Amino acid sequence: MQLADLRGRRVAVWGTGREGVAAINAIAPVGPAELVAVMDRETYAAKPWTGRLAELAPLHTGPAALAVLLDADVVVRSPVIGETHPWVVRLRERGIPITSGTALWMAEHAGSTIGVTGSKGKSTTTNLISHLLTAVDRPNVMGGNIGVPVLDLPPAPRYVLELSMYQCADLTDSPEVAVLTSLAPEHLDWAGGEAEYYRHKLNLVDHGPRWVAFNAHDDRLRAELAARPGLPLLPAGTAADPGATGSAGQAGARRAEPVFQVTTEPVFQVTAEPDGTRWIRLGDQRLFPRDALPLVGRHNEGNLCVALTALRAVGVDCVAERDRLAAALGTLPVLEHRLTPIEDPSGITFVDDSLSTIPQSAIHAIEAYANRPLTVIVGGEDRGVDYGPLRDFLAEQGIVATLIGIPDSGPRILDVVKDLGTITTLAAEDLPEAVRLGRERTPPGGVVLLSPAAPSYGRFDNYAHRSRVFRQAIEQTR
Repeated sequence: MQLADLRGRRVAVWGTGREGVAAINAIAPVGPAELVAVMDRETYAAKPWTGRLAELAPLHTGPAALAVLLDADVVVRSPVIGETHPWVVRLRERGIPITSGTALWMAEHAGSTIGVTGSKGKSTTTNLISHLLTAVDRPNVMGGNIGVPVLDLPPAPRYVLELSMYQCADLTDSPEVAVLTSLAPEHLDWAGGEAEYYRHKLNLVDHGPRWVAFNAHDDRLRAELAARPGLPLLPAGTAADPGATGSAGQAGARRAEPVFQVTTEPVFQVTAEPDGTRWIRLGDQRLFPRDALPLVGRHNEGNLCVALTALRAVGVDCVAERDRLAAALGTLPVLEHRLTPIEDPSGITFVDDSLSTIPQSAIHAIEAYANRPLTVIVGGEDRGVDYGPLRDFLAEQGIVATLIGIPDSGPRILDVVKDLGTITTLAAEDLPEAVRLGRERTPPGGVVLLSPAAPSYGRFDNYAHRSRVFRQAIEQTR
């Protein structure tokens, strides 16, 4: 379904955040018979619905708004409206089509789009792809879940989009190049279960992509792709490395070789040389030292390999362009709230990893700083996620650290790891207290890492709000 298909139809836009506003502005010019906006409940992201917006689409709120949705020919939902919402269930029963702004946009732009998704790593990989394309004279615009809603994007020869599971769920067209970084259980309340989450996430590849670039060392991702025969797969990943963190749910395991070979082409990977240096390679060709990438952590090596695979999929000769690619890595824009270091006069490095919302992302953050005295602040909205993988990683790698748990899931995380002899556990009433405890217990040269392994909602508006509170607490405890 394209925007033009909404002409002459009754359209309800459900959600009044930035995605809802973008949908109204894009749909109104095509001439729907009726255009209305619906907000079932107040959220922090809701925009004031006055002036031009109210004229284009009158707003219906509260329980009575269900009748408006049921009277529509098409419902365009914002990402936060999940499959388990009782109104969505009613709409499905009535057979009323549900789509999204991302799906409407993708129907018209799939052939010029690189779409990136994953349970972790999608923001970094999207940023890498867009930045490196620009460095080799391939103009592009970045947006989606990172930056600008897709319906607000300007015309461009190519688009690089970060796509959440929410944004993938309603797609009926796959991008030219679909990029997959990882799979681990997340957003189960939205999707209705783990299997449903994977299905919605991988809807990105279910509608005829030209290529699928993927992290071949993620066990769950490999298993899900193996169940979808016929996909044009391009694997990427770091070399097998004894003792390195395995894929989601298998922390501490040796990195596995791909269980199926999907291409005879050489694969991007990172290898350790005899002198101890690590290099980015394409098959047996050395491209540039791993140190060219300023991002810490082995997971970011994997993100780079996946990004380079995506570049190759759209025709970039990464061997011929290796010098320009290496130089561009040195100017990579920093993503806020993703392993962002905050230096402090005390000699302690505070690290903002507020985007960490699942155990697997916290595992990678801890791995990146495990060689220094380490305090980790964990906890947030409790969605019943299994923290066993985090415990397994800490145990198998012998990580020495202090974990400070904050509400709501913090106490449960501490309970999972309390029997580990190398882990000290402390409880805090809130994030500011956790920062104070971290400062008291971490020596100069050490790290206080905010990597919550849980969403921010409930106590904070979003991950950015959580980050602001973290930074304010750092300043107030100096």
